Amino acid sequence: MGDVEAGSERKVARLRWAQFARLASGFWRGENRRAAWLLTGGVVICVGLQLSAQLSLNFWNRHFFDALEQKKIEALTANVLMLPILVLFSGGAVSAALVAKMTLQLRWREWLTGKLAGWWISDQRYYRLTVASEEQRFPEYRIADDVRLALDPLTEFAIGVLTAAVTATVFISILWNVGGSAKFAIAGFEVTVPGYLAFSALLYTLVAGSATLLSGRAIVGAVARKNESEAQFRSELTRLRENAESIALTRGDADEYKHVMLCFAEVAKAWLYQIRQNGLIASVQSANGAFVPLFPLVLVAPKYLSDEITLGAVMQSASAFVTVQVSFNWFVDNFVRLAEWMASANRVDELAEALEGLDVAVIMEESGGIEFGESEDDKVRIKNLSVAHRNGRIVVAGANAELGPGEKILVSGESGSGKSTLVRAIGGLWPWGSGQILLPKAITMAFVPQKPYVPPGTLRDVLLYSLPEREFSDEKIHKTLSCCGLGHLARRLDKVERWDQVLCGGERQRIAFARLLLQRPQLIILDEATSAIDDEGQASLLRLLNEDLAHATVIGVGHHPALENFYDRKLLLERRPAGSRVVNRKLRKSFWRKLKELRLASLAPR
Repeated sequence: MGDVEAGSERKVARLRWAQFARLASGFWRGENRRAAWLLTGGVVICVGLQLSAQLSLNFWNRHFFDALEQKKIEALTANVLMLPILVLFSGGAVSAALVAKMTLQLRWREWLTGKLAGWWISDQRYYRLTVASEEQRFPEYRIADDVRLALDPLTEFAIGVLTAAVTATVFISILWNVGGSAKFAIAGFEVTVPGYLAFSALLYTLVAGSATLLSGRAIVGAVARKNESEAQFRSELTRLRENAESIALTRGDADEYKHVMLCFAEVAKAWLYQIRQNGLIASVQSANGAFVPLFPLVLVAPKYLSDEITLGAVMQSASAFVTVQVSFNWFVDNFVRLAEWMASANRVDELAEALEGLDVAVIMEESGGIEFGESEDDKVRIKNLSVAHRNGRIVVAGANAELGPGEKILVSGESGSGKSTLVRAIGGLWPWGSGQILLPKAITMAFVPQKPYVPPGTLRDVLLYSLPEREFSDEKIHKTLSCCGLGHLARRLDKVERWDQVLCGGERQRIAFARLLLQRPQLIILDEATSAIDDEGQASLLRLLNEDLAHATVIGVGHHPALENFYDRKLLLERRPAGSRVVNRKLRKSFWRKLKELRLASLAPR
């Protein structure tokens, strides 16, 4: 069973790497392909310059030691004068290669970040992902961190493979020509091995590389577990900061510290496992690093002692042998970084797969989904609507309702009956289920959650956030703020502050109502939208719906009995084993609704 599971995991890993390659290679196929290919060409040219510099220094090494052995002063002087030129050329080639490589990495990351971020943010996937996939709990870290960790090593890997292949080919030819053949007597027969230094370099690489691969085969899984635990730990710290006030008021310091340290214990556990794997790899690499400079000297020493080659040829062979080993061992030396790349590439591909799985077409194909369409008239129609969790469990079953223009509908029921899920489905945020939701053509909609979002910027930016029309006079904005009980903030309209921290919960909800007055949508969905406001303030805001926004259809979720005074009908959700049943009930006319009817009657044409 273990071999079968391991084989299955390797198959999944290969599939993920292939999918990631198709995703990331779009950089060379999309709108930025011209710049991508120019950067790639620049990197290849720089690799060629680096190789030329290495080759020049290798031959300089031979000429210098030959002149030293033969005590030729003029040749030594010429070589010494040539050295600074070669060093400058080599430094320039290395610098150019570094700049080209890092520029390519940055532009590639910029492209993939834009693609993933745009994919995540569009069509409310950032919201739907939180309820559709428990595995994708930290998409922001995958976009911010894993994209970089997946692309940077991949760029270096591609450049490293190119450099290693070309360098190894060139310097193996040097070993073949300089080292010549070696003769051995075996069982009375003389055996000649042509290019023995080249074959020795290949054999040495095979042995050293195999030892490192065997010692580090578990490093990929270790890196993946470490990255996941680090993301979880950062998320816990973020949660602590975002809920700082609530935690401080309840004196939850000790509990939070315990929870944070338990979370870090998982980080430490994952790190310790990776450290042990790194230590095992390091021991093999250390032995290789100590042995590789000496091995070629031992191989060529007999030829030097028998005067078959010069001292310069010995030094050139030793230098070429080391260069070949560095080229062939590039993969071995970068094994840990490749493991980091594999883990991050998997996580980026998992996110892309999860985002793709959220597409409505996929949902419709797999489970039918909730169908959205246009109503034949100006009514909102709900037909045989069943709303389900992503696991298929029905929350609300067989709901039917019609909402006319200007109607105010209260959605009520006990906790867990599916009120918020139902209104999210009507608002287009919850596609899991079946049935139809028909909306009037070109209807404008606004959804007000219990905790409205407060973006960064000025108070004006906060107030006009997401509004299609953003040109309002200061007088209009000041009047709107005053109507919503926020007149004291009018003088700070263009001041940049951390408004998400400055505004209390009630003020956030008042800001949301101010947005409604400015936007004037035709359909308004309120999900516990006045829960943080006192009774008097709640009554004042709901009166605005009946007066200033009398034309709008309002669907509100709430528990407070006083809310019924401001609504025309109530959709009561009664919990049942097969899903909550929706019961349509009329509400007794309140003073405010009677006043609204009189007001509308007075405005009607005679």
